[in-house]
Amino acid sequence: MRNQNKLKSIALEASKKIISVKSNNEFFNKPYKHVVIDNFFPTSFALQISKSFPKLNDHEWEKSNDDGIEIKYRSKWESEFDVPDNIIDAVRIFNSSIILKAISQTINIKKIIPDPYFTGGGLNLMGKNGLLDVHIDGNYHDATGLNRRVNIIYFISKQWKSDWGGEFEIYDNKGEKLIKKIPPLFNRLIIFDTHDKSFHGVPTKLNFPNEIFRKSLILYYYTKSKRPISQNSYKKPHSALWKSKGVKDKKGKINRGYF
Repeated sequence: MRNQNKLKSIALEASKKIISVKSNNEFFNKPYKHVVIDNFFPTSFALQISKSFPKLNDHEWEKSNDDGIEIKYRSKWESEFDVPDNIIDAVRIFNSSIILKAISQTINIKKIIPDPYFTGGGLNLMGKNGLLDVHIDGNYHDATGLNRRVNIIYFISKQWKSDWGGEFEIYDNKGEKLIKKIPPLFNRLIIFDTHDKSFHGVPTKLNFPNEIFRKSLILYYYTKSKRPISQNSYKKPHSALWKSKGVKDKKGKINRGYF
């Protein structure tokens, strides 16, 4: 783990990159707000994060194996004490007030806070034949009663070729028309405004070679205030709603129980 001053320095430089994004080059308003920043962390720090990414056979992973919906592995973090060394440094930076303020300013969503429970967040691992159907994300956080507003994806894979697939795909507000593909390049950060019309996914099965994986860190941010009415298609809490399920959850429902 790096010392406090070094981490703060990295966080400050990263925040400047978020704040200074250029329209239609790194920051985009359509079909929903999203930011793409390359070389986000200093190379030496990014390489340490990559080196610390746990292998499939030496870590407890939660496997999703729903054909046509979700085929991937996800870490089972319940607190920051479950996060591997070096990766916890990245998480601390992403969840710091320095980065929160920068994201808030750029995306124009006020008073965002991170998720210390890591509900749905953490490390993601997708190998050959992995996929993630086009979907919108859940809108409500049970542990806090807050509203989900922003996602970030930080890519950690050092190897990628275009014919392997695995691009992050952005769709129109009905999830029908593909608008953009964003390659999962090493040390690339994606930030986007998540709501009931921000359809996205990795719907085509990956063609990665055996033993090579699409690696990422995914974190979510929340607000006490609700989303704007224009971003809501559903009044009640819901889980991820999948396009191939008729924009319903894995159980074929829209609303879910909550507390």
